Amino acid sequence: MKEITWNEFEQVELRVGTVVKVEEFPEARNPAYKVWVDFGDDIGVRKSSAQVTKLYSPEELKGRQIVGVVNFPVKQIGPMRSEFLLTGFVGEDGEVVLAVPERNVKNGAKLA
Repeated sequence: MKEITWNEFEQVELRVGTVVKVEEFPEARNPAYKVWVDFGDDIGVRKSSAQVTKLYSPEELKGRQIVGVVNFPVKQIGPMRSEFLLTGFVGEDGEVVLAVPERNVKNGAKLA
């Protein structure tokens, strides 16, 4: 494991946001959703692709707070442009379990 400095860690913008819209993403190579997340007034609503279809339905995701990296460059994923990285942990079965705050916090709050 490579060690990083505190300054390097501070450069990663890990922010809380609320999922406001979820759609199927049939063009994706692996099963995925298109996810729109509200990161608050300063950042706004951003979209991404999320390969979480086995553990979460669109209904379960909508309204849920998540943690995302909002300062990566935009990435083209098939026909869509991903504007943030939805974070999670890979379980023993290979499925992604979302990283979420334990309690609701203001959209846009930065991981401290």
